[in-house]
Amino acid sequence: MSASTNSNRANQLAAILAAMPGNNTHIQRQRILTAIQRLGSVTTFEGSRFLDCYDPRARIHELRREGSRIKTIMRPEQTESGVIHRVGVYLMERDCEQSEDHGGD
Repeated sequence: MSASTNSNRANQLAAILAAMPGNNTHIQRQRILTAIQRLGSVTTFEGSRFLDCYDPRARIHELRREGSRIKTIMRPEQTESGVIHRVGVYLMERDCEQSEDHGGD
């Protein structure tokens, strides 16, 4: 991803956070779900860093219990300090199926 793409994505995540203030678990779930729907996916790093969800994994678990069909894939991602970590990438299952049907397009 280019620096401008990352910056645009961070701006969109910041806009979601600004539009949905609060720290309770319900609003955290809504921010994560909105980000997935608008951006196609959200990582554990983005959920924590940009959506102010201390533990995005817990919110994803709760969303799944509520019926959201969210898939997790893992990918390496470099942090600001330059260290590579494996992070979870969350996306709606129907988006995964469409990507597979179109050869990843």
